[in-house]
Amino acid sequence: MSPQEVNDTVSERSTTFRTQADEQADHEETLQNLRTGKYDDWPNEAAFDGLTEERGPIKIAVTGNIPTWGAGSLFRTGPGVYKIDTDAGTTFEMSHWFDGLAHTHRFDIIPNEEGSVEVFYSSRRQAEEMMEVIKKQGTWPYYSFGQKADPCLGLLSKAMAAFKGLRESPEEKWHNNINVVVHVNPPGLDGAAGNIAGKRKPAVTENDPKVLGHKPELPKSIWISTDNCTMKQIDPKTLEPIGWATQDVLHPELKGPMSCAHAQRDPETGDLFNYNLELGPKPTYRVFRVDASTGKTDILATIREPIVSPAYIHSLFLSPSFVVLCIPTSHFGLNGTQIPWERNLLDALRPYDPSRKTQWIVIDRKHGKGVVARFETDGRFFFHTVNSFEEKAGSESSDINLFCDVIDFGSHQFIHSLYLDVILDRDSAAKKFYEDENRARNSLAHLTRYQFTINPDSPSNKLPTTPDPKNHEVFRIPAPHAGELPTINPLYTTKKHRYVYSLPFRGRSTVTDAIVKTDTETREVLFWDNPKGHTPGEAIFIPRPGGEEEDDGVLLSVVLDGEKGKSYLLCLNAKTMTEMGRAGVDFAIALGFHGAHVPSGRTVTRVEGQE
Repeated sequence: MSPQEVNDTVSERSTTFRTQADEQADHEETLQNLRTGKYDDWPNEAAFDGLTEERGPIKIAVTGNIPTWGAGSLFRTGPGVYKIDTDAGTTFEMSHWFDGLAHTHRFDIIPNEEGSVEVFYSSRRQAEEMMEVIKKQGTWPYYSFGQKADPCLGLLSKAMAAFKGLRESPEEKWHNNINVVVHVNPPGLDGAAGNIAGKRKPAVTENDPKVLGHKPELPKSIWISTDNCTMKQIDPKTLEPIGWATQDVLHPELKGPMSCAHAQRDPETGDLFNYNLELGPKPTYRVFRVDASTGKTDILATIREPIVSPAYIHSLFLSPSFVVLCIPTSHFGLNGTQIPWERNLLDALRPYDPSRKTQWIVIDRKHGKGVVARFETDGRFFFHTVNSFEEKAGSESSDINLFCDVIDFGSHQFIHSLYLDVILDRDSAAKKFYEDENRARNSLAHLTRYQFTINPDSPSNKLPTTPDPKNHEVFRIPAPHAGELPTINPLYTTKKHRYVYSLPFRGRSTVTDAIVKTDTETREVLFWDNPKGHTPGEAIFIPRPGGEEEDDGVLLSVVLDGEKGKSYLLCLNAKTMTEMGRAGVDFAIALGFHGAHVPSGRTVTRVEGQE
């Protein structure tokens, strides 16, 4: 297809507009699609098999228009290896999407002399040492998210493995599969303390044409995190793993094994916020801040109470005044000690119990007050917070209305839909999963906004004696009018936002099958009308310099064309949700998780808003 033909195709593509009045009908249509197997003719196999790395960088073809102000580097990470041929002649296969071995990608968008852009692509696997161990041993030797246990593993072998897992060596930490979130220049890790002596390599510090072939402006450091205390450092240019660190290098009290992949950053100061979870007889959450100006880490709150269960928590909230730790119903069994026994997080979760509530713990982040408020809402599960902002409760009141937007689910049963057997519908696994009506409904996302009123001067931080969970719910927008991997205009982080971009699930595919823009004020939505079989990844918002409207920018998403087995970087107009351009490769790129766009040679101004 010629560039002109591609441009004509781009211009003809439209969007689908829906309103609040369509929410229930669209939700029921999604369930009907699942019941009837509408996903059967949406191919995703290319994203999970035969994937390769391209250390490059290689120049890739651009069609349409990617704006020059979008110049920079888009880092993406996620799983990328699902099968390993072992020395014994067998093939080891990953069970769960989240356990694919780490693979990081970079798209460099570079303006040229003609006033358009050139795009270069490179990628690198991040767990080659682990691949070698699996190749030699023929099994998964470490903790995983949901890898199915070897059925031949006896009780004694399981106990030995659990005991060994509690004493992971430094060399084994280097083997960890870390593949979820990209962090750009995180504070507190400049010294890279905790790296294996003699193993860590320095990053390439110059834009050497012999290494790159072109000259993007890259960050000083890139780290990748997952839902534990270990982070892996990669070279921003070569993408080679060069080091690792655990959270106790930030502060000696951060000694627990669990954390959330999505640490929050203050958009003005750059301070980093996260929690560390210590398991055992007295599970302990420690919420902490890393000061970007000094690299010093402070413990903002220590929470060790019988009523607060250790849980799987993938992200947390940050507002101008507070850090909010939301504890969903995904509680670990035996105070978390079931994890080393099961060897994976998913099997260590307690069965869903609808009587358990979601707990909200609000922590002061400016004045050292610790926990300042607690709330309960209906028991639900979530992966991703969207944003949190504050408004004054009244002109004569010191109370603060705290708003928290989240993508949540009826239960954590949703995680089981992400086993590869279900995604690829092996032996009708998808049909068997979704034929359970309750399970299907609990696997559909909702965009929910909660409101909590906080008196910052109140000494009480106890749960209310008569909680009313429903009173905290401002709205709850069902799938497919909202979906997973949500993003917003980053200039509105901790500010009141209007638009949320996410990947909805309409039952046409076993994973996400569209990109949707949700207006939280009108509840109107715009879908990008992607062709059948084109599966998008997280849509990352790049604001237009000088733009005055919240949706003035573009979205970048890596899309798989499952029919052709090829992928492309898509550029959408964030206001109209129409395609502007794309840059394609001649091979499939794995369906990943998260990314970060590092702008080149420009700055953007944050919006003013209520603090």
